Amino acid sequence: MRIVFIGPPGSGKGTQAQRLSDHFGIAHLSTGEMLRDAQAAGSELGQRAAQYVDAGRLVPDDIVLAVVVQRLLGPDCAAGCLFDGFPRTVPQAKALDKLLAERGMALDLVIALEVPENQLKQRLLSRGRRDDNEATIKERFRHHRKLTEPLIDYYRGRGILREINGEGTPSEVFERVKQAVQSAVV
Repeated sequence: MRIVFIGPPGSGKGTQAQRLSDHFGIAHLSTGEMLRDAQAAGSELGQRAAQYVDAGRLVPDDIVLAVVVQRLLGPDCAAGCLFDGFPRTVPQAKALDKLLAERGMALDLVIALEVPENQLKQRLLSRGRRDDNEATIKERFRHHRKLTEPLIDYYRGRGILREINGEGTPSEVFERVKQAVQSAVV
């Protein structure tokens, strides 16, 4: 079982991905974590990624894909995995499809968590992080919409997208996520 989680900042996608990972016993692959691990390992790939991260720039697709490939080869990914934070663009999604196909695997489901922006804004402001202010939140939403709308259309066209209401308690959202997975994958 291979699942992609998509959601705007503050939607709870990391929380839900971790809960689903624990529930089904499959690996939770966070792009940010994979990049940090590659950097900490001091690998050539990690050093290349660090140049972009340290400069505050997005890591190019070829580096991100190489990190994902390495991670997919891990024994804990044999039964499946949850992608959190990847893919972010249609070119990344197509590259992931190709990568999985080359390994005889397929993406089973894409879960898009939907939460109204006014609620997301309140969630983000209540976290109390330095970078969570109205201006940066507005910019993150704009950037997310620009990248994600075409990605959602891409996965909708493939027939593997499930849009889930992300409002409510984490447990309420998890029940909806779990039902979507069980109906799509079983």
